[in-house]
Amino acid sequence: QVQLVESGGGLVQPGGSLRLSCVFSESLSSLYDANWYRQAPDKQRELVATMTPGGTRYADFVKGRFTISRDNAKNTLYLQMNNLQPEDTAVYSCSVFRWWGQGTQVTVSS
Repeated sequence: QVQLVESGGGLVQPGGSLRLSCVFSESLSSLYDANWYRQAPDKQRELVATMTPGGTRYADFVKGRFTISRDNAKNTLYLQMNNLQPEDTAVYSCSVFRWWGQGTQVTVSS
């Protein structure tokens, strides 16, 4: 069973940065789309960013602030988040194909 484990969340002030990591328990094909999602309290889960074989896509609310990347040698997916705002507060989860991680909490507050 493939496992995905996220880390890197935490408490950060508005305007700050965090880098999330999602480590795969085994090598996963780059042909699979790799995604970051988030879910805030009392809100539906929303797609934040996707890495496809052909490139990357971002939700409008993170364009220019977040960057998704992947290091296949380390079996790791990343999400660099800059200029974080309170509305970015959520549990962030990664997914590849049908596999999901448990999520990591990101809280943006002064």
